[in-house]
Amino acid sequence: MTLAIFYKLLAIFLTVALGWVAARLRWFGDATPAEARLLGNLAMNVFVSALLFRTAARLDFAHLPWPVLMAYFAPALALVLAVAAWQTRHAARDGAAAPAARAIAATYGNAVQLGIPMAAALFGETGLAIHITMVGVHGVILLTLPTVLAELALARAHARTYGAAPLMEVVATTAKNTLLHPVVLPIVAGLAWNLTGFGLHPVLDEALQLLGSAVVPVCLVLIGISLKAHGLATPWRALVPVCVVKLVVMPAVILAVAHWGFGLAGLPLAVVVMMAALPVGSNALIFAQRYRVLEGEAAAGIVASTLAFVVTASLWLAVLAWVGWAA
Repeated sequence: MTLAIFYKLLAIFLTVALGWVAARLRWFGDATPAEARLLGNLAMNVFVSALLFRTAARLDFAHLPWPVLMAYFAPALALVLAVAAWQTRHAARDGAAAPAARAIAATYGNAVQLGIPMAAALFGETGLAIHITMVGVHGVILLTLPTVLAELALARAHARTYGAAPLMEVVATTAKNTLLHPVVLPIVAGLAWNLTGFGLHPVLDEALQLLGSAVVPVCLVLIGISLKAHGLATPWRALVPVCVVKLVVMPAVILAVAHWGFGLAGLPLAVVVMMAALPVGSNALIFAQRYRVLEGEAAAGIVASTLAFVVTASLWLAVLAWVGWAA
């Protein structure tokens, strides 16, 4: 754990704490779950959407490191499905979209505000370039599948409550809700614009960049507000396994698949493993607020996993040294 990464962790905790203090001082009204959800909706519908559209519209498919991306995202997507299936037994208690929300928490890491300085400090310019390329498709891939899973689960829950609709009607409703989702729609629109080859006008690009730059501070403040709104009395028996999957199981799976499956070694292997080892990202909370499930658990999971990352990051660096990479 380098001093630069430690300072970044402290800055994250400080920003979250400022959000909590602001909520305590009632700068956001009564800081109820509904008011926290309002800020979460603003973040998802405006700031995250702008970031995703710009990312998708600017992707350079011809120069993407496909073996590295496959080595990371293929097992990551498999883990999303595995966690969602594992958590399905709790759907009746926690909500139909809860398995998808926990799947995001268990797989979507803090790849920007913590991941970028970590990659820069540990791997230098070459490793940082690999990490930033992965960040470019991180949200595009790992937010889309859980959205589809959540919409399918909601369609099934609706059918159980109000009677089964014809299959084509269920498929059409799920497809429409998924496509019009504030995560999926900007990705699809951005990819479509990308394929035209027109590029983004400098004014539009600058506006999207300004909106996207608000994602990190707004989401960190939102975590503090949500902790105040929901309290810390979260069900730790459900939270701890998700954090263990994110901090231990996911990097272990990525290491095994990337090294022994795709043959990655050296710097690329180290970058993908440490990206997998990152703590829960703030999009887990935004997703939970979108579907009104596990909001307190998501906020607590971000804080708890970030605290635990101080220890687990050092352990994974030791494992990487054992398999042949050294900082």
